[in-house]
Amino acid sequence: MIDEKKNPFKIVSTKKTRYILPNILTLVGVCLGISSIKFSLDQNYSLAVIFLLFAALLDALDGRIARMIKGTTEFGKELDSLTDFVSFGIAPAFVVYFWDLNKYGKIGWAITLIFSVCCVLRLARFNLTKIEQNSEWKVNFFEGVPSPAGAGLILLPLIYELSNFNFNIEFKNLSPYLVVIVSFLLISKIPTFSFKKIIISSKLTIFLLLGVGITFITLIFFTFETLLIMGLIYFLSIPISAISYFKNITKHKNIIKEDDHEDIL
Repeated sequence: MIDEKKNPFKIVSTKKTRYILPNILTLVGVCLGISSIKFSLDQNYSLAVIFLLFAALLDALDGRIARMIKGTTEFGKELDSLTDFVSFGIAPAFVVYFWDLNKYGKIGWAITLIFSVCCVLRLARFNLTKIEQNSEWKVNFFEGVPSPAGAGLILLPLIYELSNFNFNIEFKNLSPYLVVIVSFLLISKIPTFSFKKIIISSKLTIFLLLGVGITFITLIFFTFETLLIMGLIYFLSIPISAISYFKNITKHKNIIKEDDHEDIL
């Protein structure tokens, strides 16, 4: 018998690679989040915000890639949750603290802690949330503001200061109030859009791709201006998502009543 030659360059099997790749992206995300704290200590707030932006992009990609290549695991799920807490519960809170909240002394530190505590509570609740089989439409909504969005919202005053916009308004003074409001939005039960399962007509695909392309171009050349506009649009979308959610509930209840009526007949 001739012994099969083993490939010396084959480090892991294809099956193992499916599980490792998403987790690598997750770990890169947590490194970006921790690095943003370091940049805020150096008072390099522009890089701190940019690193958190990349952390958010990786957070959006790692789960989708894991599902795409069938590499989802319980370990990956828990790792992603812990990474979210570091990157979106601790890092942005520290960035805002070093930028503005520290001047309020103990109150500023208390506000920082409130945000981090609310973020970890929100993540714990999310991990325990299960979608009922007859309520698949609920997958399009989060319960409360998700942690990456919450991180982006508390950074809006800083992003405004880094942008070229000038509305003659001291948004920096609103920072402590905004952090408290967003903290409670994290643990609230207000429905917000998740954009997980969006059905788009093939005719509209070209316009979607065009919109994504324009967004990335503006992010490259007008980073902070684009982030500010996106953040404000998301903030304004919260009441719209709540209205949409309750309309779906009403519609779903009517369908159930019709089905029950048919069963009786």
